[in-house]
Amino acid sequence: MPSGSSPKRERQYEHIKESVEERGGSTERAKEIAARTVNKERARSGESRTASRVSTEDMSSSRRGGQRSHSGAAGPTYDQLYAEAQRRDIKGRSSMRKDELARALGR
Repeated sequence: MPSGSSPKRERQYEHIKESVEERGGSTERAKEIAARTVNKERARSGESRTASRVSTEDMSSSRRGGQRSHSGAAGPTYDQLYAEAQRRDIKGRSSMRKDELARALGR
């Protein structure tokens, strides 16, 4: 996080980072996603010195995340299903296809 960030943005960064890691993402990827998301929100709310036009005019990160949630047309991705199967310790998950993982998870 940039120095001088507000406690709210610090909490937001940690929450996003932990969420990505829980879904099976690497620590480095989690840090990158969290930093990009928080920086975009800072730019949108006028908390940063500079902001790209995309950051301020594009849809908000929370709205974009909602569109990519598990309720999309294709549902959760294979990686999301696999991570959930791993958390639930479902046997044979490594050789399952996406539809088989979904069935094993009761979706």
